[in-house]
Amino acid sequence: MATVKPKPAAKTERSTWLLTAPALVLLTVAATGPLFIMLIYSFLEPGQYGNVVWKFSTKAWFNVILQRDIFDGTLTWADAHLTILWRSVKLAMTTTVFAVLVGFPTAWFIATRTPRMRLFMLFLITIPFWTNLLIRTFAINQIIRNEGVLNSFLLWIGVIDAPIQIIYSDFAVFLGMTYVYLPLMVLPLYAAIDRFDMRLLEAAYDLYANRWQALRRVVLPIVKPGLIAGSILVFIPALGAYVTPRILGGGRNMMIGNFIDLQFGQGRNWPLGAALSVILLIFVTSMLILYVRFVNRSTDNG
Repeated sequence: MATVKPKPAAKTERSTWLLTAPALVLLTVAATGPLFIMLIYSFLEPGQYGNVVWKFSTKAWFNVILQRDIFDGTLTWADAHLTILWRSVKLAMTTTVFAVLVGFPTAWFIATRTPRMRLFMLFLITIPFWTNLLIRTFAINQIIRNEGVLNSFLLWIGVIDAPIQIIYSDFAVFLGMTYVYLPLMVLPLYAAIDRFDMRLLEAAYDLYANRWQALRRVVLPIVKPGLIAGSILVFIPALGAYVTPRILGGGRNMMIGNFIDLQFGQGRNWPLGAALSVILLIFVTSMLILYVRFVNRSTDNG
């Protein structure tokens, strides 16, 4: 009986999988291994001096939102945890909204310039990526601190009599994160606006639409994928930011990233830190899934 030789296409596909298998295994282990360790740690008990005790417990997940009184055992809300979680979400959302308000006009202005001017402006937008995040955050610190550039200038021109307390506040964290993540909003918006057919805008004006109607009914629906992509790129790193809140917010204005670091450091409660990390991962993953489904639905409808 004659043997059937594999088809060339099937053979090529099998060879491709074999060649990429080592890289896929390495990426899978490197990406999911630490996350799997965090998931395991979140169901263990904390050690006395850090680390974990290998005994199954759901106390860490319980302590994320609730706490038990050490005297009478009554349950109360973990106000400190919930406040930090709410501050993180609030500042991330505020940063994203402000980045949209500033980034959209900036991206539109760049996209409507001459090709040579576009390249130069995009070059200016990408310059901050050449510098380390820590250096950029310290630069903002030098501007807004009590003896910084801003307060010194306002005192010099006589607008204020005493320095304005900006540093170590939620506003300072918001300002720093907006500066750091604004390019992540401008670039996707520019890519979407650059593909926009300006004849559609002219047609809207010919049909007696004002500028607001043209923006809302013509421009925004077409550039919506870039707007959503930019919002995701800003919101996710802003939600888990560590360096900017640590430098500009100090210890009083902690965000979820700093709180997780505290649990693995001075708090010596690794399971709680692991549970918070997993919750943050679940939240971010859910946002990405919603984004992918929205984009796919928009593509299918289009």
